[in-house]
Amino acid sequence: MRILISTDIEGVAGVFHAEQTRAGNGEYERARRWMTREANAAVEGAFAGGANEVMVNDSHGGFRNLLPDELDPRARLVLGKPRYLGMVAGVEAGCDALFMIGYHGKAQSAGILAHTINSFAFARVWLGGVEASEAMLYGALAGERGVPMIMASGDDVFCEETRLIFPSARYVQTKAAWGQGSGMTLSPSQSCDLIREAAKVSLEDSRKWHTYTVQTPVEVRLQAQTTALADLFCQWPTLERIDGVTLQFEAPSVEAAVRMLNCLSAMSFMLR
Repeated sequence: MRILISTDIEGVAGVFHAEQTRAGNGEYERARRWMTREANAAVEGAFAGGANEVMVNDSHGGFRNLLPDELDPRARLVLGKPRYLGMVAGVEAGCDALFMIGYHGKAQSAGILAHTINSFAFARVWLGGVEASEAMLYGALAGERGVPMIMASGDDVFCEETRLIFPSARYVQTKAAWGQGSGMTLSPSQSCDLIREAAKVSLEDSRKWHTYTVQTPVEVRLQAQTTALADLFCQWPTLERIDGVTLQFEAPSVEAAVRMLNCLSAMSFMLR
């Protein structure tokens, strides 16, 4: 049994401020260690639950946050960008199930550090008419490869919104959001204990796993943060402008939709 663990940082216990998510300061260095420990807890739980192989995908920012020398040596690590499958790179190698560790709520939600892909560029994203989070986008991309999302961790807002899409998955609430940058958190050690146990238990009965799929071709709608960004994005001829900040396009697959969104995200950096 091969498990892919996708790890983000905003949903990690103890993380509340953008400074903790950006390289170049002591707060980030501390947070990336908490991120690595939560990843390790998921690895340990997966092996305890019967996994034969575990891959860990570093899925935050530049995709090089996890500390390889502190990661469980039994796991293989997916680092760096660009990569076509982004936060679930590794599913193409053949996986039986996906964990999402340290994830956050969708843009415009009340979650801690909530956003979808790129908080500078994207105000909202819809996939097939449903407002999407990163968990939904990448869970659907994994589902397109036949891989179910079966276990996840993050704040209460993330857990509540994601449970509606992946009701059969197990969830660990690492903290409670009181706002974009405030709330109440578990200690890092307690969060790791709960993640380890949930990861183990989630593998007990594969009959309960559910693969999430989206009908294709899929319509993607995007609300940019500014009209200038919408101007930029619509340089891509296949995008249709709906209003000053809203555009849409049709993608033949979820993978194509995610890759196009990530290309638009990369384009936005010329306006920063």
